Amino acid sequence: MDRKEFLSLLGFSSASIALASCVAGCSKNVTSRTTAPANVDFTIDLSQAANAALLSNGGYVYNSGVIVARTMTGAYIAVQQLCTHDTVAVTYQGAYHRFFCNAHGSTFNETGQVTGGPAPVALKTYNTSLTGNSLRVYS
Repeated sequence: MDRKEFLSLLGFSSASIALASCVAGCSKNVTSRTTAPANVDFTIDLSQAANAALLSNGGYVYNSGVIVARTMTGAYIAVQQLCTHDTVAVTYQGAYHRFFCNAHGSTFNETGQVTGGPAPVALKTYNTSLTGNSLRVYS
């Protein structure tokens, strides 16, 4: 074997090992890395300044491990705050009707279903009920 062949094989071997490590690291997430809050039951006062984002379509707030959003049609929806791929808070992108994870680009529709990975499973959803200025979020 001459020097050129040796260097070529060495480069190919190194690239193969690096690729295998990357694929293994990304594919090991066959289940969620995060645990969604259980027994959720809280009320958001929409008249408080801290919750003003929920008065506008496309707005969202975080509360007790849950992201609560107001869709572009004015409905209130709630899902677990942390992406199922990694422990990063998702944001709500009303114009795109989705939840988005800035860390690795995972996307979820408004019912929490994965629409783009690497997230392995859907976001847990919660019920919402509006009475006057009180928005109840519950399991």
